[in-house]
Amino acid sequence: MSVQIVLVHGIRTSATMWRSQLAFLEEQGIAATAVDLPGHGSRMFEDFTLHEALHTIDVAVRDAATRGPVLLVGHSMGGLLSLAYVGGADTPQVAGLVAASCTSLPRGAGLSAYRAIARAVDRLPDRGMWITKRILAATIPEETRFDFAAGGYALDTQDTALRSLSTLDLATAVARIRVPLWFVNGQWDQLRVNEALFQRLAPHSELIIVPRTTHLVTAMRPQIFNAVLRLAVAMIESGSDAAVTDAAVMDAAAELERVASREQ
Repeated sequence: MSVQIVLVHGIRTSATMWRSQLAFLEEQGIAATAVDLPGHGSRMFEDFTLHEALHTIDVAVRDAATRGPVLLVGHSMGGLLSLAYVGGADTPQVAGLVAASCTSLPRGAGLSAYRAIARAVDRLPDRGMWITKRILAATIPEETRFDFAAGGYALDTQDTALRSLSTLDLATAVARIRVPLWFVNGQWDQLRVNEALFQRLAPHSELIIVPRTTHLVTAMRPQIFNAVLRLAVAMIESGSDAAVTDAAVMDAAAELERVASREQ
């Protein structure tokens, strides 16, 4: 049975943020699905709740697990939710986790400041969309620049979702995780603030820092992020299929090194 990938988007955006990854995985013959969380994308009309967000991930994981071992991949809020899900009291059917741009505990002064800034931007003309477009134009390659907005921006959901995240016991959840775990952060990502803590809580995890990228690491340098996914798939395959050798893992790791070196 081949590895199945479930992709969970970040706050405000939707499943469309994963277009580059989905295209790459299709080319590689790796099955993948990207979900829309409540209040986002195709579910913009719904209220956001933690219960429904975690239920959405659970439904996708359980379905994918009928076809093979599951690699769960989350970005930002999706990464935090995925960490909470995999590290929950009930061990889910997940064989590995890639948690991108989410090594920060969503609580205290940091979260309060983030919410205050988000609310201030939301009160600007056009709800601050002109700022978002300028930032994306300055930092994101053209081929992935419009993926974040393609499913619409969940502006009305943002503050509710941020407030909900503060109730997660992420420290306990991360410490419970026993499956292969990769933290992927951009060099200039503001959510690296608790990076060392997350590594201490999950000493078996691997940390990958992508140079010259911000919080939007999946879109700024998609080739590197895609190579990380290929490495994670190879690692899971090597543990679940005796026909997959260590050489396959080494090849995937070497490909990640080649891609990263080309883009330095």
